[in-house]
Amino acid sequence: MKQQQSISKLLPVLFGFFIMGFCDVVGISSNYVRQDFNLSDTMANFLPFMVFIWFFVFSIPTGIMMNKLGRKKTVQLSNIITLAAMLIPFIQYSYYSCLIAFALLGIANTILQVSLNPLLSNVVGNNQLTSALTAGQFVKAISSFSGPFIAAFAVLYFGNWQSMFPVFAGITFLFFLWLQWTPITDTSEKSSTSSFSEVWGLLKDKTVVLLFLGIVFIVGVDVGINTVTPRILMERCGIPMEEANYGVSVYFACRTVGAFMGAFILSKFSATKFFRIGMAIAVVALASLFLVSGKPAILILVGIIGFSCANVFSIIFSIAFRKAPEKANEVSGLMITGVAGGALIPVVMGLAADLWGNQSGSVAVLLLCGLYLLLCSFINTNSIN
Repeated sequence: MKQQQSISKLLPVLFGFFIMGFCDVVGISSNYVRQDFNLSDTMANFLPFMVFIWFFVFSIPTGIMMNKLGRKKTVQLSNIITLAAMLIPFIQYSYYSCLIAFALLGIANTILQVSLNPLLSNVVGNNQLTSALTAGQFVKAISSFSGPFIAAFAVLYFGNWQSMFPVFAGITFLFFLWLQWTPITDTSEKSSTSSFSEVWGLLKDKTVVLLFLGIVFIVGVDVGINTVTPRILMERCGIPMEEANYGVSVYFACRTVGAFMGAFILSKFSATKFFRIGMAIAVVALASLFLVSGKPAILILVGIIGFSCANVFSIIFSIAFRKAPEKANEVSGLMITGVAGGALIPVVMGLAADLWGNQSGSVAVLLLCGLYLLLCSFINTNSIN
């Protein structure tokens, strides 16, 4: 009976990671908006910027607010904002309405990521946290994988890609109700409130700095591949956008498989070694993207990158949690601030692509991110085992 109660609490929290995956739709959205409004790579990549810059602005305030409001209530606040964001592009479609909608989505996703990860620790034990976080990333990957298919369905049956947003709004509302009806004891509620200086003070620890930058670059790789894959396929293979967008699904499909396998492997295998092996493979695949031009080869490399990087975020996050378990809310706020890498890296990629004259400039930026992550897996290993 106790195990059934635990599962009944775990399932709605894990489903929250599906909502978290909605932010990844910005990759294909930016390509549709780029085409519809004839934008440059730099201008189109401001859509991911509008999603992920809020992780830098709101992550730490959310962690502080969560000490007063509680984890579950903070998750529910994110759901309300997500509902509003999902309706704007459907009601009014323009470049600026998309910027506003994705800004709201970014704010909501920031609040969700800061609060949902600690909420998960309320329903699983510390020894199960890495595996549970990886399972959450698996659910998020399913959501991300579904995005291009939902967009294609919207175009086919409704004549425009924006029709996918009411679908996301409906799913968000169902999650809101499910979580509301699930009794979860919130250990963070009424706890002491930290200041900004105390949260940023966590960066005095060199290992925390290493992990924080790791979050910046792994999210940068994730959002960057999501954004650039269709453009590489269109540029090098001459295929239309609707077909090229399925390249994103290949990435997320392999990432989904990687996260699923990681949930089991990480319960038995060293997270640090797993991190090293995955990033070594990812770096080789990123470097190889400079050399290939055929569609099968590009998709294979993109799939390898997705599979290899699938568990890096959850590994880094769980290590950070274990570094200061008594400050889980503050650590979560600080680490999620690093998700702002999803804003920074695509803009740098867009500038590099415009200067380079093709998408090889974007690939070069992603390769530098991958090299840092590989280095990250080898530095200070005594502290992050």
